[in-house]
Amino acid sequence: MVSDIKQVPESPVGKTGTPEEAQGSSGPDAEGVGTGSPALPSTPEPSPPRPVRNLPWFFSRARIWTRRGLILVLRVSRLVSIGVRQIKPGLRFLWRSILRRWRRSLEFRTVLTTLLLAVTSFAIVGAYLSNQIANNLFQERLAQAESESRYNVKQVQDTFDGAQVTDQSSVITLVYDTLTAVEGRGSVIQRRYVFEAAPEQTKPRNRWVESRASDQLTIRVIPPDLRKAVQEGGKQQFWAPTQFPVGNEDRPGIAVGNKVTFNGTVYELYLIYDLNTAQQTLDEIQNVLWAGGAALVLMIGAIAWYVTRNVVSPVSHAAVVSEKLAAGQLQERMVVKGEDEVARLGASFNHMAASLQEQITQLATLSQMQQRFVSDVSHELRTPLTTVRMAAEVLFDAREDFDPMNKRSAELLYYQVERFQSLLSDLLEISRFDAGAAVLDAEPQDIFQVVAHVMEGAAPVAVEYGSEVRLNAREKNIIVEMDSRRIERILRNLLLNALEHGEGKPIHISVAANHDAVAVSVRDHGIGMSQTEAARVFDRFWRADPARARTTGGSGLGLSIAAEDTKLHNGWLQAWGQKGSGSNFRLTLPLRQGGSIVKSPLLLEPADIDFPGSASERQVLVIGTENTSTAPESSSDSEEPAARDHEAGEKP
Repeated sequence: MVSDIKQVPESPVGKTGTPEEAQGSSGPDAEGVGTGSPALPSTPEPSPPRPVRNLPWFFSRARIWTRRGLILVLRVSRLVSIGVRQIKPGLRFLWRSILRRWRRSLEFRTVLTTLLLAVTSFAIVGAYLSNQIANNLFQERLAQAESESRYNVKQVQDTFDGAQVTDQSSVITLVYDTLTAVEGRGSVIQRRYVFEAAPEQTKPRNRWVESRASDQLTIRVIPPDLRKAVQEGGKQQFWAPTQFPVGNEDRPGIAVGNKVTFNGTVYELYLIYDLNTAQQTLDEIQNVLWAGGAALVLMIGAIAWYVTRNVVSPVSHAAVVSEKLAAGQLQERMVVKGEDEVARLGASFNHMAASLQEQITQLATLSQMQQRFVSDVSHELRTPLTTVRMAAEVLFDAREDFDPMNKRSAELLYYQVERFQSLLSDLLEISRFDAGAAVLDAEPQDIFQVVAHVMEGAAPVAVEYGSEVRLNAREKNIIVEMDSRRIERILRNLLLNALEHGEGKPIHISVAANHDAVAVSVRDHGIGMSQTEAARVFDRFWRADPARARTTGGSGLGLSIAAEDTKLHNGWLQAWGQKGSGSNFRLTLPLRQGGSIVKSPLLLEPADIDFPGSASERQVLVIGTENTSTAPESSSDSEEPAARDHEAGEKP
C-alpha cells in the first residue's frame, strides 16, 4: 500500500544533489549496469588525469582577472556617467514641462490622474487573476500527478513482486520495460522517471541495477529535500516542484517520489510531470490580460480626455474671456451652446459682462462729464474771479482810510479771494491731469537751484511760523533731467506743509544722489501723523485736520497735484509720520528722463527716531555737511548707512 501524498518544500539548493549522489550518478553503475558486468558498453571510460596547479599560478591568474575586472568596471562607469550627463538635461526639461503642465492644465491633471488610477487598478486586478489562474492550473495538474503516480507506482511494485528472474540480463530487461511502460511513451512523453537505489543498504548478491532515468535526466534534478523525505518516509508519497532539462531549455515540473523494492533492494522511484503546457497556457492568459488591460486603459484615457475636454473647455473659454474683460475689451462674450449647466453658466457670465460693461460705460461717461464740468466751471470762473480780485486789491490798498470794521472786511476779502484763486488754479491743473493733457517739459538742471528757490520763496512763511529751514547735502550740485516748474511746485508744497505742521521747530531738507536717482526729503518735527493718515495724505481734498482751521496750503489738492507731477517724472513720492515726532516726505527722481529707480538714496524713516530692535539690527544713515551753519548732528559709524539705505530705498 502507498500512503497519502505529502508536499516537500522546494530546496534552495536547486537541482544540485549531495556529493555522494553526484559521485554515485557518475560511477560505474550509473547507467543501470551491475557491478559484475564491466563489459557493458554503458560503463564510462576512465578520464585522463588533470594537470596539477600550484599556488603561485592561482595567485597570478587572480591578479590578471582582477585587473581586467577593474578596467571593465571603469570603462562601464565612464560610459554610464557620459550617458547620464547627456540624458540628464533632457530628463530635467521633460520633468519641468510635466510639472508646469500639471499646475496649469486641469484637463491634463484629470486625464493623467485617471490613467494612473486605472493602471494601478488593472495591475492589482491582473496580478490577482493571474495568481489565481496559475494556482488553479497547478493544483489541477498536481491532483492529476498524484492520482497517476499512485496507480503507476502500484503497477511497478506488482510487476517487481511477481517477477521470476535470476540473471543479470533478465533483470535489466525487466526494469527497462517496466519503467518504459510507466513513462507512457507515444507522440508525447507523458511523464519522466528517475530510478535510483536507496543509499546505505547492504547490496544483495543478485543486485544488477543501480540507477536509470529518462532521456538526459539524472538524480540531480530531484530536490535534496524530496530525496530526504522519500528516504525517511517509508511507503508515503511526496512531491516537490522542480526543473528538468529538455533539449536546450529547462522546463518546470512536479516530481513525485515513492519507494519500491525489487529482489530485496530498496529503490527510489521519482515520476516527473511536465508543466510546460500549463505554463504556456498561463503565459497566453497573462498576455491576453495585459493586452486587454492596456487597451482598456487607453480607452479609459480617451474617454476621460473627451469628457474632461467637454467640461473644461467652457471653463477655459470663460477664463480667456475674463482676461480680455479685465484688459478693457468689454465687448467680449462667451459662446453659448445648448441648455445644460455649462450653457446656463455661459449665459450668466455674458449677462454679468454686459451689466459690467454698462456700469463701467456709465461711470466713464459720468467721470468725463465731471471732468468737463470742473474744467468748464474753472474756466468760466476765471473772468469774474479776476474782476473780483482787482476790486479786492483796490479795497485792500485803500483799507487805511476805512474804519476798523471795513478795514478788517477788506483784508478778509483780499485773502479769501487769493485762496479762491489758488483753489481754481489747482482745479484747472487737476482737470489737465485727468484729461491726459499734462506734458513734461524736461531739461537738465541743477536740483540745488530749485531747492534754493523754494527755500527763498518760503522764507516769509518760515519767519511767520518761527521755524528754521536747514539744507543737508553731500554734493554741491546734482544735474537732473526734469521739469523744473513741476519739481519746484512739489517741493514748495512739501515745505509749506512742513512749516504749517512743524510747530515752530526746525525743518530739515536733505538732498542725496546715487548712480541712477536723486532724492529730496522734507523733515519736520511737529505734530506728525499716523500710518493710516500717511496712506491717505495724497488723496484729493483730504486733510489730517478735520476742522480745516489751518489756511496755509489751502485747497487740499496740493499733495495730489504733487503726486501727479511725480508720476510724470516716473518717480516716487512717499510719506512717513509718527504722532508727536513729526513727518517726513521723500521725493525720488531718476537722473535721466525715462530712467528707472532701483532704490532711493535717502531714508524714508528718519534716523533720529528710536525704532524697535538692537543696534546691530538697525542701521543709521550718516549725512555729511556742506558747511557748519547748516550741519545736523552726525554719527561716526561709517559701516551702517549702506544697509539701512538699502532697507529704506525699496520700492513701495
